[in-house]
Amino acid sequence: MNDDQFPDAATGENSSPLERRRRPGGRGGERTRKSTGGKYLNLVNTQSKSSVLSDDALYAIHEASLTILEEIGMDVILPEARERMKAAGADVTPGTDRVRFDRGLIMDMIASAPSSFTMHARNPARNVAIGGNNLVFAQIASAPFVADREGGRRTGNQEDFRKLVKLAQSYDIIHTTGGYPVEPVDLHASVRHLDCLSDMVKLTDKVFHVYSLGRQRNTDGIEIARIGRGVSMEQMEREPSLFTIINTSSPLRLDGPMLQGIIEMSSRNQVVVITPFTLAGAMAPVTIAGALVQQNAEALCGIAFTQMVRRGAPVMYGGFTSNVDMKTGAPAFGTPEYMKAVIAGGQLARRYNIPYRTSNTNAANTLDAQAAYESALSLWALTQGGGNFIMHAAGWTEGGLTASFEKFILDVDMLQMVAEFLTPLDVSEDALGLDAVRDVGPGGHYFGTLHTLQRYETAFYSPILSDWRNFETWTEAGRPTTYDHANRVFKQKLNEYERPPLDPAIEDELDAFVAKRKEEGGVPTDF
Repeated sequence: MNDDQFPDAATGENSSPLERRRRPGGRGGERTRKSTGGKYLNLVNTQSKSSVLSDDALYAIHEASLTILEEIGMDVILPEARERMKAAGADVTPGTDRVRFDRGLIMDMIASAPSSFTMHARNPARNVAIGGNNLVFAQIASAPFVADREGGRRTGNQEDFRKLVKLAQSYDIIHTTGGYPVEPVDLHASVRHLDCLSDMVKLTDKVFHVYSLGRQRNTDGIEIARIGRGVSMEQMEREPSLFTIINTSSPLRLDGPMLQGIIEMSSRNQVVVITPFTLAGAMAPVTIAGALVQQNAEALCGIAFTQMVRRGAPVMYGGFTSNVDMKTGAPAFGTPEYMKAVIAGGQLARRYNIPYRTSNTNAANTLDAQAAYESALSLWALTQGGGNFIMHAAGWTEGGLTASFEKFILDVDMLQMVAEFLTPLDVSEDALGLDAVRDVGPGGHYFGTLHTLQRYETAFYSPILSDWRNFETWTEAGRPTTYDHANRVFKQKLNEYERPPLDPAIEDELDAFVAKRKEEGGVPTDF
């Protein structure tokens, strides 16, 4: 039985939807779902994009952003980066970190950023197209805590890290890992990246992420990705295979590790995702319009710098503007303000013709209605807003502080629903079903028609978690909740996990590189 199949409550056996519909009890038992194979790879958003900004409002935000970069500038906290910016024509104030940018310089650099590109996985079937109407979902990243129902909320560790990576591999709707789904703090920080990235290669065959926390971690990550793909560095530079998230230190700062990450990744033609962390009322103006102006200024600065490092280097425009609870200062997600900011961010990214990164977010502390509706609103906004690369798409709870196993399954279900919604409606002659209508005529039913029997197993999306049994049958089964189903499903999926094939010679080379780097001490730390 697949992880997303439910046994019939009355018999304990699996049965077809048609058979269950013929039994007493109204809506019948929980349903069987066949494996979807690779149907969720290479998603394309067929919907017209929504907008919250008029053309005049979009232009006003654009102009205000350039005014910030010209008149106020950014603090650039890395001498090498300031020197590169100065060489490109930026105004560097001597003796300070402050850099100002002529709007013409910014727009010239932005113009060279590619509108689309492909990220290459070690399994070519897992390559992901970025930009245009493409839609890519990445797993939760960087949570310090992890949770499931039995173990509760706990500090991140290697065992849970590996389980979450395995879950990411197990569903086609998760196109890439997003980073460490949870931070495994039982691994020393000096070598943590070596173990984690090695696991990414071995446990998945998808594109993965490297953290920009110093030059050596970047170069180690690039080498691990190269070994995993079994290609030369020259081919790696032709075929971007790794991405990093660069967060501005809002307001209006780029710190040393982030700038070093841009230099190391862009110089080797790997993917950089520039994402300001602009929470309205905290790190950005309290108005959403003001926060968007600051988001745009910081994003344009970072994107322009990638092009100063290497013209044509692949880069994404990241948006992460939301609001805070003004009573407590806590971040709020999946709010109406977040939705507006996500859609506006998409309009800005399309104005610059750069791929757009956004996120599936919520601030719930457990798997409850809040977790579902805030994520649903996030997904609605990012889909209608034209998001291309969706970080934290599955597993995010507590405002990103906790990776939840059960929430991962709930999100996978919702992501698959989004994908099904985006599938174009079939209006072929066969789908119109005139022959079936003629066969049934007035007053009949369609359960037994050939048209139905040929399609019933795949006619509709069958959710992983929804329980459509009637009240009496559900009560007899013990009244299981969505939390119960998600708990069972993630465990079963882990039991079914199969490690993707990896050439033994590649694995040997990878192990040798990791061992060598560990012998060298990994990266320096202060503990």
